[in-house]
Amino acid sequence: MNVVDSSGWIEYFVDGANARFFSPAIEDAPQLLVPSISVFEVYRHVLRERGADDALRAAAALRTGQQIELDADLALTAAEVALEHRLPMADAIIYATAQMHGAVVWTQDSDFKGLEGVKYRAKRH
Repeated sequence: MNVVDSSGWIEYFVDGANARFFSPAIEDAPQLLVPSISVFEVYRHVLRERGADDALRAAAALRTGQQIELDADLALTAAEVALEHRLPMADAIIYATAQMHGAVVWTQDSDFKGLEGVKYRAKRH
């Protein structure tokens, strides 16, 4: 199972330098978990930067994976993860989602660098 961090989704949608790194995880929909916080972050970013049409296309792509809602159990685990690893809220929810489902996090966000169960590639410009 895979969880792509919001930064990875955005990189994929804008065909950035690391887009191909994220392709295997994003394009393997049966193995893809999508935390609801990622839907929020990606949709907001694409809406702001590219407009409503592109944002709706991004939202449709995000829906190809299994949707993981933020419930109380995930919220409690994410709070613990945030404190343990000094992660911001959204990153903690994404990481906790992966941990709870035995999934790998794919990211270019340096907040995840060095964490167990993470495939990290530094952002290239």
